[in-house]
Amino acid sequence: MSEQDSPEALYIVLISIHGLIRGNDLELGRDPDTGGQTKYVIELAKALSGQTDIERVDLVTRLIRADSVSTDYAEPLETLAGNAQIVRIECGPDDYIPKEQLWDYLDGFTDNLLVWLHQQPRLPDILHSHYADAGYVGLHISQLTGIPLVHTGHSLGRDKCRRLLATGMILNDIEQRYHVLRRIDAEEDTLAASALVIASTRNEIEDQYELYDCYAPEKMAIIPPGINLTQFHPPSAIGDGTSYLPHLRKFLSHPDKPIILALSRPDECKNIIALLEAYGESPRLQALANLVIVAGNRDDIREMADGPQRVLTELLMVIDFYDLYGLVAIPKHHSTEQVGEIFRLASTSHGVFVNPALTEPFGLTLLEAAASGLPLIATENGGPVDIIGNCQNGLLIDPFDVKGFADALLTVLENPALWQQYSASGIENVAKHYLWQAHARAYLSKIRGLPKGFELLPKTVSRTQASRYRKLAICTEIDNTLLGDAEGLEQLVKLIREQRKKFLFCIGSGRRLDSALAILKAHKVPKPDILITSLGTEIHYAQQLISDISWSYHIDHGWTPHVLRRLFEDLPGLKPQPKSEQSRFKLSYFYDAATAPSIEEINSLLHKQDFSVNVTLSFGQFLDIVPARASKGQALRYIVRQRDIPLQRVLATGGSGGDEDMLRGNTLGVVVANRHSGELSTLAEMEHVYFAMRAHAWGILEAIEHYDFFNL
Repeated sequence: MSEQDSPEALYIVLISIHGLIRGNDLELGRDPDTGGQTKYVIELAKALSGQTDIERVDLVTRLIRADSVSTDYAEPLETLAGNAQIVRIECGPDDYIPKEQLWDYLDGFTDNLLVWLHQQPRLPDILHSHYADAGYVGLHISQLTGIPLVHTGHSLGRDKCRRLLATGMILNDIEQRYHVLRRIDAEEDTLAASALVIASTRNEIEDQYELYDCYAPEKMAIIPPGINLTQFHPPSAIGDGTSYLPHLRKFLSHPDKPIILALSRPDECKNIIALLEAYGESPRLQALANLVIVAGNRDDIREMADGPQRVLTELLMVIDFYDLYGLVAIPKHHSTEQVGEIFRLASTSHGVFVNPALTEPFGLTLLEAAASGLPLIATENGGPVDIIGNCQNGLLIDPFDVKGFADALLTVLENPALWQQYSASGIENVAKHYLWQAHARAYLSKIRGLPKGFELLPKTVSRTQASRYRKLAICTEIDNTLLGDAEGLEQLVKLIREQRKKFLFCIGSGRRLDSALAILKAHKVPKPDILITSLGTEIHYAQQLISDISWSYHIDHGWTPHVLRRLFEDLPGLKPQPKSEQSRFKLSYFYDAATAPSIEEINSLLHKQDFSVNVTLSFGQFLDIVPARASKGQALRYIVRQRDIPLQRVLATGGSGGDEDMLRGNTLGVVVANRHSGELSTLAEMEHVYFAMRAHAWGILEAIEHYDFFNL
């Protein structure tokens, strides 16, 4: 962000992809994806929009067209408040699907969002991603544009994996259900590239982010989220908060007893079954209080997703086992507006709010309960440590200690003076420490304090002579894709010459420019309009082979090759390739899989040293390291955007790992049959990637026919 180009008032784009996000009547607790994060980003957008030095706030999420959800989520734009709006972007299928199933569609979301951003009057000053999937998107857009990235994790994959392993789940089951390894990789890359990471508590930084190779506390800021005190407040009159009581009477034999309240989505990580077991094991608790579990909304448990169905079914089984009928309420429905009423009902009864989660990144419900006058009993893992530390209004518990639950609850419920102390302290200190306007002011002070000097890539450039080829583009790797079969190449070259005026012909290669030109000339391949060489670090335009200086300047950000060489010189199994294969922005090594560290280990080493780079292994034996902002896919997107060629009209072909990001997203991807085994296997299920039956140039010809490319 240069001071010259950036106006005083900021344009901020918040990215939060999963969950059901709308301005009113949030469906909190409907499923594992619609919880605290959806409320957080809505409140953050509203709070920022109220600041005088904010020009515009866009909250970007996924557009959903499905009979199972409201049509609200199919509206491309929704006004939130003042200069804030929700922007919904196409992402994969129309259906509403769990966040764990979104990963294969994030490249398409990135491409679609980038198109939308370039349609705006100007690019944003800040990208702020929320959760790992948005981090993946924000990272790639930041690399493509130069816009600084701010990130909030909300929930972290390494911590979640650690907690799930502690419950007895095995890693294979965790991976199958949550795709946690892919999530962790995205988090590592996002943390490495972020200019600022915002956490809610010190515990989050020290206990959760510390697990990551890219742990860098110096670029992390603690800014607790806020609370809306007009919705959440203590009972203001006799009877205030009792309107929800009729929903509980059908469950409870003595509805006037104090309420032990748990409010969360029905997720195993929320650990509400352990709370129910603690209650079932304690006759004293049963005599003192009712237990009310508000676990999302449901019509028919049998029609719910597997996770919530398992949790709710087990809750009913535990109630039956301990014969807790008349003592426990699990209401089927509640609205967002009723949540404040539920808290005030529990407060009026002189009850307690419990958050027994295995880990809680922050815990907005704890603030809502505290503002309503409820003492807290909460997990000692995560955000509650700071919240109870600041508010002095409750007790921390070990979520694995069932007896400890009961002891903590009895301590508060059997001591009226302590209950009153905790209640008053919570009301006072929430207002002191946790307000959204204070959050917005602290947020902006951190944003303003980011290092200057971020240069944005231009939205448009002067077009070269090749701009007349505006409808279509073909970009192909040379080795083992374009070349390898003389007869197939002859047929493809003939087609290129016949159709040349219809499309932009582009090479995307790991070779250096001189090497690429020599081999293309030797095989009588027509000179391309554009050459992307050295793995996306160099762009040259025909016919005079003009170098794109803007691209070189863009990818040089944070690039320190001399330090990287020292880091790699002592690693076993790596041998520098000849100087002819090295370039200013590419370090190339021969890779011996028998003795060299795995790619995962190399990435981990780089993250620990705070390097943000792209590492590529091609054909199992060539290892290349280039700047984070450089790759064939990023360079390809840069040049076709300048020429107004939609990615849906770009045929990208390849056969090894170095080609992967050209093929992902909205391009018409082609993997030729002679691909290197395994390196592109993750693309097999993607809608816009065609795996050809034939090899080399024959595979490209096959794909052109498959896509009916010249008739698009």
